[in-house]
Amino acid sequence: MREAVEQYYGSVLESSSDLKTNACTTAGAPPAHLGDRLRNIHDDITSTYYGCGLVYPDELKGARVLDLGCGTGRDCYVLSQLVGEHGYVVGVDMTDNQLETARKHVAYHTEKFGYASPNVEFKKGYLESLDELGLEPASFDVIVSNCVINLATNKPAVLRHAHSLLKEGGEMYFADVYADRRIAPELAIDPVLYGECLSGALYWNDFQNIAKGAGFHDPRLVNDSPITVHDPAIVARLGNTQFFSATYRLFKIAGLEPACEDHGQAVVYRGTLEHEANQFKLDAHHIIERGRSFPVCGNTWRMLQETRFKSHFDFIGNRDRHFGIFEGCGTSLPFNTSSTTDAEQPSGCC
Repeated sequence: MREAVEQYYGSVLESSSDLKTNACTTAGAPPAHLGDRLRNIHDDITSTYYGCGLVYPDELKGARVLDLGCGTGRDCYVLSQLVGEHGYVVGVDMTDNQLETARKHVAYHTEKFGYASPNVEFKKGYLESLDELGLEPASFDVIVSNCVINLATNKPAVLRHAHSLLKEGGEMYFADVYADRRIAPELAIDPVLYGECLSGALYWNDFQNIAKGAGFHDPRLVNDSPITVHDPAIVARLGNTQFFSATYRLFKIAGLEPACEDHGQAVVYRGTLEHEANQFKLDAHHIIERGRSFPVCGNTWRMLQETRFKSHFDFIGNRDRHFGIFEGCGTSLPFNTSSTTDAEQPSGCC
């Protein structure tokens, strides 16, 4: 299957318009500050974009970022601008043709961004074998990936290696395709469905268990949207399986609890993150308005207090007392929750 994916993205697809479904190209319209940066990217790069989300979290200035499955480097070059000249971005991909395109335009983008030297590099390798690329453990602040982990043949290995490469308090912020049930075995080996980011999609609950097993104990859904497949032949083969494009963030924080426990804690957002003056969205259930006391569970407190977001919040309370499970927590299907408004979720927590 790995060889089939390499062939599909290395020679079958010449541009994103050659895809048979929209599963790998379902990213929404970017906000204005990202749109400006996307317009700086060379046309050769943007014409071969495959992705299902926007993988640019807040507070990246000066960060070391790893992009898993970077393709021709569109996200790497956007991240290059977001981390700034003193940050650094490493892209990993297994496809020679795409890496050739990415590397060909390093000098162009270095000059375009006004940098004295490149702050991005590209490595050939397999996501399942990140430990073989000479990357130093615990050396990255953020790891991103855009609709690629579904193509990996050993997804637990990808997440285990990602966890190892992150610094304590770092995060994996990535978009991918998920299914509402496990994919039938006969579909999971179909090279076209696999290359189209469908038959390699994880059942969402299997993903959560794999993430927790890799050390990411409290996966957080940031946003999601349903994927529509219009090819009649593919629709007939997939049956009633529903697919979703979803962005998750996984924090590397030791000792997170398996459930949202209530310790009577709260946070107040200072409104100091660039481009997020009025509110900060941690995930689909935690849209934190500036200046407003916002009750949170113990895990959410730590995701803000023990990460790069600490300086942007005031913290109320401690862990001396315990009040049980945070009200409203559950384990139902997570998708289609991103439309929930701030007013409907005043106290956050999943």
